[in-house]
Amino acid sequence: MQIELIQTHPDFQPLGGIAGIAVDLRYQGTDNFVNRNVYGTWDCAWLHRAWLHREAAAGLVKAVQWLADHNHPVRLLILDALRPHRVQILLWEQLKGTGLQTYLASPERGSIHSYGMALDVTLQDQHGHELDMGSGFDEMTPLSHPELEPLHLQHGLLTETQLTNRHLLRNAMLHGGFAGIRTEWWHFDFGHTEQIRRFFERID
Repeated sequence: MQIELIQTHPDFQPLGGIAGIAVDLRYQGTDNFVNRNVYGTWDCAWLHRAWLHREAAAGLVKAVQWLADHNHPVRLLILDALRPHRVQILLWEQLKGTGLQTYLASPERGSIHSYGMALDVTLQDQHGHELDMGSGFDEMTPLSHPELEPLHLQHGLLTETQLTNRHLLRNAMLHGGFAGIRTEWWHFDFGHTEQIRRFFERID
């Protein structure tokens, strides 16, 4: 389905109406690994809002509620949500020849973002400051890998506070039904990825 049709599609919803979150789509600006506005490449107003499939959006509401129920004075900051396949192709091409394409799903396989079933997300404090996660969004280095966190802590590359912040984010997303991945602390999928690719509609 083309992104231009998303506004009227019953399976997708914008995230702006969800209380307890903030939105800062990093590919609308320069604070990303390509250092430019990727979504601005196409003249499509819906690319300038955060969208998810309604199932993932319901999970996001549960994650917000879990934080509130446990009196955590933070909120979820959405960095990227639905990412059209056309954007995934652009990002993939940007990393060609760098050895960093392992951080992206190949366009042939398809990103879960392109189905509206994945989020890039972090945490903000009460003053709107991002919590220290030990590495930045889109920082494609081993320091961003959740699977290596014990080793990084052992060698002093991550602090206890940074790990606590990551664990809080993961716990909230887990209670919303999301699952993280091995290489990016900020990325979370909602649902079984292969079933999503098989049965859900990709946004091109």
